[in-house]
Amino acid sequence: MEANIELTAIDFETTGSVPKYRNQPWQIGLVSLNQTEVYNQFDSLLNVGERPFNKYAPGRHAQLREELKQAPKLVELWTEISPRLINHVLVAHNIGTERTMLKQVAPMHKFDCWIDTLVLSRQVWKGLPSYALEDLIDVLQLKDKIDALCPGREAHDALYDAVACAVLLQTIVTLPGWDKLSIKELSSIA
Repeated sequence: MEANIELTAIDFETTGSVPKYRNQPWQIGLVSLNQTEVYNQFDSLLNVGERPFNKYAPGRHAQLREELKQAPKLVELWTEISPRLINHVLVAHNIGTERTMLKQVAPMHKFDCWIDTLVLSRQVWKGLPSYALEDLIDVLQLKDKIDALCPGREAHDALYDAVACAVLLQTIVTLPGWDKLSIKELSSIA
């Protein structure tokens, strides 16, 4: 991975689908990263109105319902977050959710270059019983590093998961063979 390129790790926590309601983000986390550093953290709760959550949706949304009512909508944050997303390489663990949420708020933007740490992890560490982000963090003993970067947070918090994804990618690109791959090569692994 090229040392001088800034990437953006992104994570959304979502409501999950409920009959008559589409899946919607209730929290966003963004961090900038390069080969050696995770920096420039941003997170926000997102207003989802009075809609119900899927009973299996992870995270602390039930405890945050009052704060969510006061939070901005994702579209209201667009001018603040878009410079970190448009024309940037985006990193996520299982990019489907993040890609879908960005398309909802910015349907005219393509967000073409993605690096999926779930896909990379399955290539790097074949045969693990789980590739869930929080399980990988435990197996690879990265929790202390992540906790130091975002104290007081835990898995299924958008900022925590964005930082965890960034640290996971940094770990992957230090491994022999993987340290030689370009951004383009990393983003083309499927």
